Amino acid sequence: MTTRAFVLAFPKAHSPLAVLARTQKLRHLGGPRYRWIYTRCHYAQPNSTLFGKVSSRRAVGLGSQGHQQSRSFQDTRPSIPPERLSVIPQPSDYQPPTTGLISYLPKSWIPYAELARLDKPAGTYYLFFPCLFSTLMAASYTHAPLLAVVETSALFFIGALIMRGAGCTINDLWDRNLDPHVARTRLRPIARRAVTPFQGLTFTGFQLLAGLGLLLQFPTSCLYYGIPSLLLVATYPLAKRVTHYPQFVLGLAFSWGAFMGFPALGVDLISDPVAMKAVVALYASCISWTVLYDMIYAHMDIRDDARVGIKSIALRHEKETKAVLSCLAIGQTGLLATAGWILGAGPAFLVSVPASTAATLSLMIWKVRLKEVSSCWWWFKYGAWFTGGGISVGLLAEYLAQTNETGHESTVAPSAWKELVIGHTSQLNT
Repeated sequence: MTTRAFVLAFPKAHSPLAVLARTQKLRHLGGPRYRWIYTRCHYAQPNSTLFGKVSSRRAVGLGSQGHQQSRSFQDTRPSIPPERLSVIPQPSDYQPPTTGLISYLPKSWIPYAELARLDKPAGTYYLFFPCLFSTLMAASYTHAPLLAVVETSALFFIGALIMRGAGCTINDLWDRNLDPHVARTRLRPIARRAVTPFQGLTFTGFQLLAGLGLLLQFPTSCLYYGIPSLLLVATYPLAKRVTHYPQFVLGLAFSWGAFMGFPALGVDLISDPVAMKAVVALYASCISWTVLYDMIYAHMDIRDDARVGIKSIALRHEKETKAVLSCLAIGQTGLLATAGWILGAGPAFLVSVPASTAATLSLMIWKVRLKEVSSCWWWFKYGAWFTGGGISVGLLAEYLAQTNETGHESTVAPSAWKELVIGHTSQLNT
């Protein structure tokens, strides 16, 4: 008979404790008559063997003429490093939250709340701040009523909460086979199989529909500016696989709110070149900020990313990270000042906004310890408020100063202002 059976013997140090029932695949070894059976094993107890007891490290077969043949070999299958085994999620590793908002939710809702990162709102703030910057700049430019500015900002915050959750869900769907092997992400809902990919996809659909419903509360022109950002949201997880600069793609997506504040308050960017130039400068400034803070964030996973093949700017520029961060900080500050200068901002902006931006970013770059996960997370978490809060306060001061200086803040009620903006946008479209 031509079929040859092989028996594998492992050395004592690497003998299997148990063999999983499913054989992975068959491969030809040394010609069509030699077949090798590949299986998954857990290494532990000595003196155990696979498919029988054999004392030598050989594959032994029976020849077609009945005589016994042996073939020495070297086992070249990749072994699983111990540190990788330690991060594969186990059901007992996960502990439901006992504090915070989502701890009060029904148990079946918690995985979806975690999928939308409701327990980690820092990303929502980072997505919201470009919208707020743009809204406050547009308010100074148009002298919009204060209540209309507050209402618009509140809608943008809700939108940031929804769309950030949708983006995180899309990211986790793409990374469902990588997250289990990264210490920080191994207990995410899809990675630990608390949510199936189909359920995650359905949840994403509901989030996108909610985002669309919120977008319809703005003037119609905001649809044209808002919808293209979905392409960038879906592209970021792919960028991590092909380039060392996925943070730039993330910046394009997270900074898109810079385009939204002006049309939300009735400014048509296409027909207003001054506003368009200011928005482009603001957008570029927010991209620099996104790359900066996400480069710090990427240092938390730098070792796991290198092992599983995820690319990042932190890996590409690990040895000169703080120099890169400093260049990004200079770029962000200069572009932000340029946006204010284009709009004719006064001293309240030119003094407070660039100064607070430069001061907070310099402090963060100086203090953050890139080798420590806790330090990177702390500065990522609170850096949103240090830098974003400082810029927002400066822009609000500029808006109030311009309103008092001109003395003709619009007295139109917020609801009537919204109708005027929508009517004005409809006329432009026709």
